[in-house]
Amino acid sequence: MRGVNRVVLIGNLGKEPDLQHLEGNIAVAKFPLATTETYKDKNGALVSQTEWHTIVLWRGLAELAQKYLHKGSLVFIEGRIRTRNWEDKDKNRRFSAEIIGDNLVMLDKRKEQTDHPIVEAAAPEASAFPDINFDGTAIAANIGKDDLPF
Repeated sequence: MRGVNRVVLIGNLGKEPDLQHLEGNIAVAKFPLATTETYKDKNGALVSQTEWHTIVLWRGLAELAQKYLHKGSLVFIEGRIRTRNWEDKDKNRRFSAEIIGDNLVMLDKRKEQTDHPIVEAAAPEASAFPDINFDGTAIAANIGKDDLPF
């Protein structure tokens, strides 16, 4: 039987996306995302619990995040969990869990135009469309406004 590794998060960026370019000019962005659950305890008092997630975006999604996302931005992220482990300089074993984003939807309302659709983008397959440029005027893979079904 096959397993499923899917994560869906809606939260706010904890800081600006950190964009780096790897060998071959491959863009990668990393940022913390806060998700907060609120519930009432047995006394009826509201309790908030915040979890922090490390989000990693590749290629076009990384460029999109660096251009349009800022600390506090509200986003929908869909992706998968990746764990890593390593040994630090003091020989201590370290572990890290990251969310590799495949789909990103910016949920903040645009300030300049209220009738503009929410910008939505999905990561292309690793080998497909290696040079897609997300410029914010089109949705993934440069689809024009007239090509949208709504």
